[in-house]
Amino acid sequence: MSEYGTAIGFAPEEIDPTTSTRSARLKWVVVVNSELPPGRAVNAAVCTAVATAKIVTGLLGEDAFDADGTRYSGLPWTGCSILVADAARLRAIRAKAAASPGCHVSDMPAIAQQIRVYADFLATMKEIPTEEMDFCAIGIVGPRNRIDKLVGKLPLMP
Repeated sequence: MSEYGTAIGFAPEEIDPTTSTRSARLKWVVVVNSELPPGRAVNAAVCTAVATAKIVTGLLGEDAFDADGTRYSGLPWTGCSILVADAARLRAIRAKAAASPGCHVSDMPAIAQQIRVYADFLATMKEIPTEEMDFCAIGIVGPRNRIDKLVGKLPLMP
């Protein structure tokens, strides 16, 4: 669900793994804070992706099987670009995406990488106003043209 209470995702009849990822109605990006060291950046991207895949329906494709019949978990059939932006731009993109109808935002607040007890994280979050929140990463899913405008020409994560 988006912040507006509308479901974001793909209906079963929209899922077509035989087409290019660029033909999907929705686009998925993860934007990571470019100032993070590599390990923390990867952690933030993965945590954000997991949170996104839990909420947005139809992102993951069918499981794959190799020639020996070994099963491999389904991957995003829509693709997912991992981009980078500095902290200020990340915050601005997050604010625009959160205010954009039809977009879903999954966040990785910076405080999440500093606290080891989830209940403490939840309590700390209640003390930080949105405009003061720092982010390690954000995941955004929404209409392709809207996402393209939000992330502009951000570079891929190196």
